[in-house]
Amino acid sequence: MNQALLRAVSETTMHPRLDALVNQARERARAGRVRVGLVYPCDAAALDAAARMRDAELAHPVLIGPREDILRAAGAAAIDADDFEIIDCSDTAAESARRAVAMARRGEVAALMKGSLHTDELMSAVVDKTTGLRGETRISHLFLFDLPRYPKLLGLADCVVNIAPSLDAKRDILGNAIALLHKLGIAEPKVGIVAAVETVNPAIPATVDAQALVAMARAGAWPGAIVEGPFGFDNAISAEAARIKKIDSRVAGDADLLLVPDLNAGNMLYKSFIYIGGGECAGLVLGARVPIVLTSRADSLSSRIASVALAVLGAAQDPG
Repeated sequence: MNQALLRAVSETTMHPRLDALVNQARERARAGRVRVGLVYPCDAAALDAAARMRDAELAHPVLIGPREDILRAAGAAAIDADDFEIIDCSDTAAESARRAVAMARRGEVAALMKGSLHTDELMSAVVDKTTGLRGETRISHLFLFDLPRYPKLLGLADCVVNIAPSLDAKRDILGNAIALLHKLGIAEPKVGIVAAVETVNPAIPATVDAQALVAMARAGAWPGAIVEGPFGFDNAISAEAARIKKIDSRVAGDADLLLVPDLNAGNMLYKSFIYIGGGECAGLVLGARVPIVLTSRADSLSSRIASVALAVLGAAQDPG
């Protein structure tokens, strides 16, 4: 095992469920490495991500951007770029994003990963109505958390893309997330729709939406998933809290996925999980023609590797 991979493993041992996700993706890669388009990788962090996914045997990175800038950044960071596949394009981030999206449309890369450009520069190309990567459903985002005090990976959607989702948007957010959980081998994901309280209250729209989404689930909207709610956050993740409140539920205390009411709630939960809860996460944009990794400068090495692993698994074709 090379030194880069040793460093990656050493930083992920605190989060064994993410380690297992990475190993699952490495097994998937044995059948052929997924080509991941790294968009405008013109700084050390982006190039380090490329080296890590290569050295961890997760994916084949395809660097899309101005060659001279990429090589200059690699030299400054002491990263050997000789064996990287580089698709040279103009010196603008926007053009690199458009080129990457075009490659994804043609099937030349199976996933995309944000490099050193701004998120809106990449996503503007992704959502373009004529040349972008819009799929049949609304684009959304899913985090998967490895939390020390929770017994399995916990999904959280949507904390990144949809600010104040309508009922229709929540339907798509759920569908995208459940489809990915199925790809990860979770045959019957347990989904909790969370709000401020666990009872339906017309004054709290999130609880009314939860009631409607549960009705959709019972009508067969998401085969192979158990969808319940509304839940308060406590009784969604704690069977004991649900028992005290006399909530009879197959999901309480055993959720695989939580649907949050809006981006404000989701973003605060996400940061609480990381900075107070000691958690780590993988994240992925769903609903486009290919999965997309949106990285942040604050992301740890283990989070970057786990997100690439999630993209590799998300890029896998559905069985049959």
